[in-house]
This record gives sequence, structure tokens and C-alpha cells, in this order.
Amino acid sequence: MTAQRIDGKDLAAQLRAGLAERAAALRASGRQPALAVVLVGDDPASQVYVRNKIAACKQAGILSVHHALDAGVREGELLARIHALNHDDAVHGILVQLPLPRHIDSQRVIEAISPLKDVDGFHVANAGALLVGRPGLRPCTPLGCVRMLQHIGLSDLRGRHAVVVGRSNIVGKPMALMLLEMNATVTIAHSGTPDLAQTCRRADVLVAAVGRPRMIGGEMIKPGAAVIDVGINRLPDGTLCGDVDFAAASEVAGWITPVPGGVGPMTIAMLLANTLQACEQA
Repeated sequence: MTAQRIDGKDLAAQLRAGLAERAAALRASGRQPALAVVLVGDDPASQVYVRNKIAACKQAGILSVHHALDAGVREGELLARIHALNHDDAVHGILVQLPLPRHIDSQRVIEAISPLKDVDGFHVANAGALLVGRPGLRPCTPLGCVRMLQHIGLSDLRGRHAVVVGRSNIVGKPMALMLLEMNATVTIAHSGTPDLAQTCRRADVLVAAVGRPRMIGGEMIKPGAAVIDVGINRLPDGTLCGDVDFAAASEVAGWITPVPGGVGPMTIAMLLANTLQACEQA
């Protein structure tokens, strides 16, 4: 068996075309969708991510406003900037690029963002809304994973077993909740899970989000499973790889996402979607 590749780059491009139409409709009604991107410090990876997000906004017709702050900025000054953006009616989404410098409490910063403008979907109010099944802004990466599953015809996972490897607040936990919404039977696995390989082999849908290069081998994949690889890791030679051994898993899985070109582009597409949703609901 050779797995079918789920091309996140192509799917994201299709979705962005529809998002551009929504943005055009908003502008025609007199509302310009706008995203404020706050970058603290000069971390090279964060700068790349921010540039990509700003470029995606421009292509979709969303105004992006870049707020660059020095790495030594005081936490109070950052919180004051967020407070001002919360009360700016011309701004519909606020994104603070993580990670933040160590002297700043990231959770406090996240909680300072208005839930209505929390386009990352990290605020406890949006996390709570997801938990109880109420409308809200959903975390972009797991939301992108859901769209990929829907794209391959896995919209209703009733009777299927989904395994999420990873328990972060950003991906693992919200991913599990979204899979429950899709009627899957869900297991969350992590570093303390005994016999991780056996747990993974039971998965009809396997989502890997642990940040360890190629830790999921082909022998850990159920034949025909859909494998969503959230991980992105840089190897010593500079190349990128996921948490799944792509070559080995491709010989067993039914569908698989590549790294790069899989979940990453979908995450940015969902950020744009969340910004438009926030604008439409403002």
C-alpha cells in the first residue's frame, strides 16, 4: 500500500481563494478586515512566521498591522499595547507571536487578548467554548487538521478510533476535542503512555504533535490509517521533517500529510478564516 498524499499547500490555496471572496464582500459592505500581529524580539524563526502571515493576509485582502517590540520590552508595556488593540474597532484579530521572551508571562498575555479578537484560539474563554461545544474561535492548527480530514471524506468519524500523540494546549488537547465533535472515539497519548506503538496501531486517524523527529515509525501505523503530521523539526543538516517517518509510514497508511507542505499552510489559512469570522461577528 502507498499512502495518498494530503497536499496542505494546495488545499490551503483553494481555501484562501474563498476567503478572499469573503474579505471582498466585507470590504464592499464598508468593513475592512484587519489583523494586528505583535512580534516581540528578533527571533529568526518568529520573523519568518510573521512575514508569511502578513503575506497571506495581503493575498486574501486582509489588512495586517505589524507591531514590532524590542525583546526587552516590559510586560506591562506589552499588555498596554494589547489593551489598546482590544479597544480599536478597526482591528478584528490580534495575534501575539510565540514564544515570548522569558521575562514575560505568555499565559497572562494570551488572557489579555479579547476572546472576540483571539484569532489564535488560545484564550481560556475560547478553549472553554470548544470544551462545551459552543461557538468560538478555534485554534488554527487543529482546525486545519479537521479541514484536511474533511477534504479526504472523513467528516464523520463515528465508529473510528482516533489517537492524538501530544497533549499541548495549542494542538493536542483541542485536537482531541474536535475529533470528539466528529464522533470519533479518542485516545490522547503522550510521553507517559505505556506501549505507545500499540496505542498508535489502533488508530484509524493518527495525529502526531510531539515535536520529536520521526518518532512515529511505519510499524506504529494501522494499515489504511489517515496520518496527520503536525510536527516540524529541523535536522542537523538543515532539512525539515515531521514527527512521523514519512517514507516508512507511506508504505502502510491510507493517507498522509507531508512536512513541509502539509499542516503548516493550513494553519495560516485557518488564521485568515478566524480573522474574517471575527470581523463578520464584530
